[in-house]
Amino acid sequence: MNHFLFQMADFLSRPPGFYFVILAMAGSTALVPFGLTDVVTYALSVAAIVITSVVLIQGYRDTAAIHAKLDEIIVSMHETRNGVVGLEHEQPEHITAAVEQLEAEADEQDGATHQAPV
Repeated sequence: MNHFLFQMADFLSRPPGFYFVILAMAGSTALVPFGLTDVVTYALSVAAIVITSVVLIQGYRDTAAIHAKLDEIIVSMHETRNGVVGLEHEQPEHITAAVEQLEAEADEQDGATHQAPV
């Protein structure tokens, strides 16, 4: 099922998939004058749920790939702390605390570089 969903997400996230959705919506709307309003409403509701799910799947794939790439950069740089690798899997409170700590350290370093020499 995952393979099918990923293929559908890939198809619908490209122009041919968009055109397919537009044609399906136009076809469904053309059925309304024939008294098939309930069928059209149901079909469009299901299509909206499927498209929303596909967007979420595509967003998850993109986010996971970005995290993997960032983790690779962090691990490859010897000056960095590897403690932030996998931070996206932590609880929100832990992530917020880590971000605040990193921002405070960045502010300290920035302040130290901008001070005039005595």
